[in-house]
Amino acid sequence: MLLEVANLTVSYDKAMLINDLSMSVDEGELVSLVGPNGAGKTTLLRAVTGLVAWEKMTLRGTAGGDVTLKGRISFDGKAIEKTPAHEIVRMGLVHCPERRRPFREMSVIENLMAGAYLHPDKTQTQVDLEMVYKLFPVLEKRTRQVSGTLSGGEQQMLAVGRALMSRPKLLCIDEPSTGLAPLMRKEVFNKIEQIRDMGITILLVEQEVGTVFKMATRNYVLSSGKIIAQGKGEDLLEDEVIRKTYLGL
Repeated sequence: MLLEVANLTVSYDKAMLINDLSMSVDEGELVSLVGPNGAGKTTLLRAVTGLVAWEKMTLRGTAGGDVTLKGRISFDGKAIEKTPAHEIVRMGLVHCPERRRPFREMSVIENLMAGAYLHPDKTQTQVDLEMVYKLFPVLEKRTRQVSGTLSGGEQQMLAVGRALMSRPKLLCIDEPSTGLAPLMRKEVFNKIEQIRDMGITILLVEQEVGTVFKMATRNYVLSSGKIIAQGKGEDLLEDEVIRKTYLGL
């Protein structure tokens, strides 16, 4: 088991964001997290990758207030509940955030090199860069272009490429299709499958349930901070209550 989450609870002031949640990801899997907006999917990824501290802190993006976390998270056999985010990245658990978020004033190559910051081996970094360029040829064509001038699809490819430069064992990708045209969404999902075929384990948060269920090994359905169903896509789609109530299908 590559990632194991046990009895995870995340609360913001008196609001429960994640409620006694347990899940796992095995090496080589592509596992999806689906569910309605506000279900806790992004909070779960942020907690797993160390972006929410493990005692009390101010939740980034809010006006203030204490966040309390309880539970156990292990990655590659090691407890990481109180491990700093940069050390979690160094271990191979890497977060590709929602809304892409490139360093907009930096070039494509500067963004990619930022992903390699924790790995000083220049020879291996060059190998990683060539791998990213092979996967995303458009990035090589745009290598000196300022990232903020890229299209939305190109920025998403850059975000994934930057994450790959961190050499993930497990890549957490948060809603990569958001704001993209249908053809570009299809291209991004195709690239995610290629990454999985390269041997990189993937934990994917996504709203495109129909597409994700065809890709994923297993799926977790979240609602109000709880996992209310799990299994293969075809089995979940046969449940009319889950399909209509939680997946909007």
